[in-house]
Amino acid sequence: MNSIFLRIYGGIIAALVLVALLGVGALQLTNDVRSDQYREELARGTFRLMADNLERMEEVDRRRALVTWSRLLGVPLTLEQLGSEPLDGRARGQLLRGQVLVEQTGPHAAIVYSLVSAAEKLVLTAEIEQISEQLARATVYLLMDELVRYPIVEQPRRLAELKAAKQFGYELRLVTLEKVDLDDDQRRRVEEGDTVLALGKGGDSIRVIAGMVGTPWVLEVGPLYQMNPYPTELLVLVGVLGLSLTGLILYLLVRRLERRLEGLEQAASLLASGQLDTRVPSLGTDSVGRLASAFNAMAEQLQRLLGMQREMVRAVSHELRTPVARLRFGLEMIGDAENDQARLKYMTGMDSDIQELDKLVDEMLVYARLEQGSPALNYEAVDLRAILEQVIDELAPLRGNVRIELGASQDAPEGGGAIIEAEPRYLHRALLNLVSNAMRHADSHVRLSYRIGPRRCRVDVEDDGPGIPEAAWERVFAPFLRLDDSRTRASGGHGLGLSIVRRIIYWHAGRASISRSSSLGGAQFSLVWPRQQEGGLHG
Repeated sequence: MNSIFLRIYGGIIAALVLVALLGVGALQLTNDVRSDQYREELARGTFRLMADNLERMEEVDRRRALVTWSRLLGVPLTLEQLGSEPLDGRARGQLLRGQVLVEQTGPHAAIVYSLVSAAEKLVLTAEIEQISEQLARATVYLLMDELVRYPIVEQPRRLAELKAAKQFGYELRLVTLEKVDLDDDQRRRVEEGDTVLALGKGGDSIRVIAGMVGTPWVLEVGPLYQMNPYPTELLVLVGVLGLSLTGLILYLLVRRLERRLEGLEQAASLLASGQLDTRVPSLGTDSVGRLASAFNAMAEQLQRLLGMQREMVRAVSHELRTPVARLRFGLEMIGDAENDQARLKYMTGMDSDIQELDKLVDEMLVYARLEQGSPALNYEAVDLRAILEQVIDELAPLRGNVRIELGASQDAPEGGGAIIEAEPRYLHRALLNLVSNAMRHADSHVRLSYRIGPRRCRVDVEDDGPGIPEAAWERVFAPFLRLDDSRTRASGGHGLGLSIVRRIIYWHAGRASISRSSSLGGAQFSLVWPRQQEGGLHG
């Protein structure tokens, strides 16, 4: 085990070192590229505007403009022939396509090239520092000089055209002074026609605001942001690369262990999906082998208990809600009752709800006890006919409008009447639940009958109720099942009675089923189990 972990840790360290080296190189390269793009975006619009103006001027006007703009920028501007500049073929091609070329010459310095005339092959060049601050005032001057040539109402449209045509890398707006976020001193200076540099709220950007004398407009340039040397996208890419490389190295180191763990994962997924008979090979005595053995033991336990627990937990809250709500209502109404007769009425109803809760808890306990494993069944020789007659006597008074009778039956063929081997207490409970279910759904008639053969015995319970759809015959024995919620609520019951019947007959090595062969027109439930039990009186 120690060697596996040492290999894993060694691989992680090697991967981290490699990722760190790759990340440093990638960040440096990306920052250089972004720096060039950043400078080009800031300079592009201004230098294109100057180049276009120079192209329309005569030689004398060009010299005057260069002097004026050089003084405004604080750096010399020159016009050179394209061939005289130390540019490679790729850079010259970019200039001829109308791009503004920015070549970095220092940490904060760069040479800017912009083509003035393709026919004359003239290039405007300038070597500047702090490109964002130096170009700000020049940009404002050039834009205002261009806008004053147009009527006031057309100036916003012209500014939008200039922004799109010259591809400025920042916002340009003409607004009224009231819409600009400035302090009092800055507002006064703008009103006087001065140019103001305003810091952004985060301190990482500037805006250039200048008032246009003789117009209601204020020209706002920016915000101009500082370049972010650590782009988030690249950091995410480096992180993904690091995780991928680390995962690859770890997979190569422990791929055999991973395959075994995948087997455990697949088995756990199958177990979670309901395939409780899923097991994994418990090969080896290492930690994974011991984990597999523990998993198999857990699966065995879950197979016995999980189904019962899941069914009961799912239904308990639903089954308890109605009687608890009625009890709460009864308590509230007792406090508002005007006389003893009214209070007695609500107390009687609450007592009925308590009895219903008690019955539900009793059925849940019986069902849980039967689901946990085979109970200790003490088989005895019992008279099946006598048990059925006892069930009739107990249930007949509960619904006076339903006639319950013992129909034509068949005793043991070799004599002995209706004597069979069974656990009398549980068999009585199963028959009681089955007949109670029939009485709840019957319209007026329930019939019981039995047949005892040489090896097996059978009990049939029929009613004249609405019956059960064939598609629901198997599900009807599931706990808490409600095929028709309104009917079930009207007739009572919690959905556990038939589940208890099925489980009791199962522990008697028999089965419970339903069919549509009832002569009364409703449902017919049948219980079939061995006449003599293994381990019983004759076992």
